[in-house]
Amino acid sequence: MPDWSYHTLFKPILHRLDPSFSREFIHRSMNALSSVPGGEKLIDFLGHMEPSSTLSKTLFSVPFSSAIGLSGKVDPHLSGLQAFQNLGFGFIEIGPVSLDKKEIPSIQLQSEQIIVSSPQFIQVDEAVQKIQSLKKKKLPFFIRLDGSVDELSLLAEKLNPYADVLIIPFTSIQHNENLKRLSEISGGIPIVLTLPAKEVCNEQVCELLLSLKADGVVLEEEVTPLPTEDHQIALLAAVKAIRNQDQEYPIITVGGIKEPKDALSLYQEGATLTLLSYEYMFTGPGLPKRINELLLPETTEILKGWIWYWLFGLSIMIGGFIALVFSMTWIILPYDEAFLGLLRSDILNYNPLILNFMAHDRMTLSGTMISGGFIYMQLAKNGVKFGLHWARKAINIAGIVGFLGILLFIGYGYFDWLHAIFWIILLPFFVMGYVTTKDATHSPKGENLYNHSQWKKGLIGQLLFIILGFSLTIGGIVISIIGTTSVFVPTDLLYICLSPEMLNDFNNRLIPLIAHDRAGFGSALLSVGLLVLTLSLWGFREGDRFVWWTLTLGAIPAFISGLATHFVIGYTSFIHLLPAYFALLLYIAGVILSAPFLLRNVERA
Repeated sequence: MPDWSYHTLFKPILHRLDPSFSREFIHRSMNALSSVPGGEKLIDFLGHMEPSSTLSKTLFSVPFSSAIGLSGKVDPHLSGLQAFQNLGFGFIEIGPVSLDKKEIPSIQLQSEQIIVSSPQFIQVDEAVQKIQSLKKKKLPFFIRLDGSVDELSLLAEKLNPYADVLIIPFTSIQHNENLKRLSEISGGIPIVLTLPAKEVCNEQVCELLLSLKADGVVLEEEVTPLPTEDHQIALLAAVKAIRNQDQEYPIITVGGIKEPKDALSLYQEGATLTLLSYEYMFTGPGLPKRINELLLPETTEILKGWIWYWLFGLSIMIGGFIALVFSMTWIILPYDEAFLGLLRSDILNYNPLILNFMAHDRMTLSGTMISGGFIYMQLAKNGVKFGLHWARKAINIAGIVGFLGILLFIGYGYFDWLHAIFWIILLPFFVMGYVTTKDATHSPKGENLYNHSQWKKGLIGQLLFIILGFSLTIGGIVISIIGTTSVFVPTDLLYICLSPEMLNDFNNRLIPLIAHDRAGFGSALLSVGLLVLTLSLWGFREGDRFVWWTLTLGAIPAFISGLATHFVIGYTSFIHLLPAYFALLLYIAGVILSAPFLLRNVERA
């Protein structure tokens, strides 16, 4: 559930329901999706949230893919444990875990504030069961224990096999002997102490904390409802107090992060790791990704192999312009006439609407090719050139699917030599691009600091472009299937005033020729749909102007050719053009709503 779906579709509904119910509904739904075959790959495809390897670090001899973790307060029942391992976090907190079942207080919502009266516990056996039910443990687990020293010892024994770090209340550790005892029971698992951030600002408490020689500290947010800004002020002051006495002591903070800038401030002050708390439920599941991208270093590396992908796109664009000229003039080419065994004039004499219909298929194909070629070129020049993994992945997905479209041409009995030559010309460019850009493994650096109104509008614009890309993809599949089966839809036959039987009686090779055009257009539309879909899913970032210009300019040739040709030839059936009208509305609204976000002059972190 990325931000573009959470904020636009689910949050307005779920926040009207009981908070405990809506939270469990979301977590269980995400977990169910993660647990089915291919579910985790679908989550990755939709959100692309995996942290860049550049952000990996080691602490307590434990590897972390990111410094951002998820607080146990967000998922106290561990209902979404499987899913949260795929949402961009570097570690997950479990607990507090208790020996006995404790009553869990209800959650209350107040505007953008969650109110809970006390921590929400999970019983140790239930916690063990939930952890053991995981398909795979992908991230380090910080397990928070609750109780007296004796209770902590029993809990540690049960949870040792699953914990990478244990979190112990500072108030339960009165002296070093207790800490040493727990350390022996835990088998050397790192132990960090937790206490409210405001208490650490007391110099004596800070000195006592450091004297205990624990492996680190977790600075807690206030339980009482306070604005996020107040939580962060207390956390920043506590981090500073510890850093004044020890520059290396591991510090983990909880809460106080409502937008990426909050996390950046904590890291700049000296926090080692951060745990997202209740604010995460309002800001949305994309918050870890936004923070991760904000923390990435600038990259100046240039991949020379990008030019092959650019030439691949240029060749497609040139091919589209050539096809456009043919579709507006001769329509039927000499090799088409040779296949049919009749001349263009013969078709005109029989029924001129047949040529108009073929022109409409070939013109929409040409516009789609021009749009696709432009998008390929933009992704190569503005993405792959700078080593961006997502841009290369988008090109490869669309390109491979496009090449497989050649099978559709063969499927209905007609494959012309011009398509074969075009396929042979394109293939070396694509293969060279694929081979020479394998080092394109970078994630893009983000510049989105705040949850401002442009960001929220941008999410709506992103959703509209995703729907557009998905619609084009489905449309390409449907047209490809039609092109290799029935060939015509009812409105086609009404336009040309002929039945398939009558066309066959005139020339039994005419329908395979038309099917060849349909399949070609369907394949091209499918490929472009995947380009729009992946660009919209993975490319939306504040200030990424090339994404807006690519989507805005790239769609124009396809829309002009797809709509104008219908009016030129008089094929204006509303039902037939309804999908195109729908796509056009999505495009216009997406362009308008995403412009302030994608064209925004970003504030550099």
